Amino acid sequence: MKVKLGFQNFYVFSAVNVKSRQDFSYVMPAVNTQTMNEFLAILSKELGEKDAIVVMDCAGWHKSKDLKIPGNIEIIYLPPYSPELNPVEKLWQYIKSHTIKNRIYETLQDLEDVICQFIRDLNPALIAKTCSIKHCLN
Repeated sequence: MKVKLGFQNFYVFSAVNVKSRQDFSYVMPAVNTQTMNEFLAILSKELGEKDAIVVMDCAGWHKSKDLKIPGNIEIIYLPPYSPELNPVEKLWQYIKSHTIKNRIYETLQDLEDVICQFIRDLNPALIAKTCSIKHCLN
């Protein structure tokens, strides 16, 4: 029997464009204002001249006075306790159910590698099906 001793983790920050069926994900070492700022800066650079609306819950690091929102990104905050309204939540549920549920990984790096590869292999049709607003409201 394998037993997990200790606690280690990483975090996947993601944004999904339900219209174009694209996702943008980045692995971060923590969830805080600093890493949220880094993610938004990287996303902004990836967007180039395009604009984006990012839907977020009201986590402290999402609403911090120190949050730096790039000019090509607008933030819309969800009402409290309503993750079902955020399309990316469905994507994370899908990823977890296909990479983590009922599985044991030897190392945290093994888990991170599997999740990153799984995200890279996502196809646009699956993203659309999983993250569609209609799907989120059903």
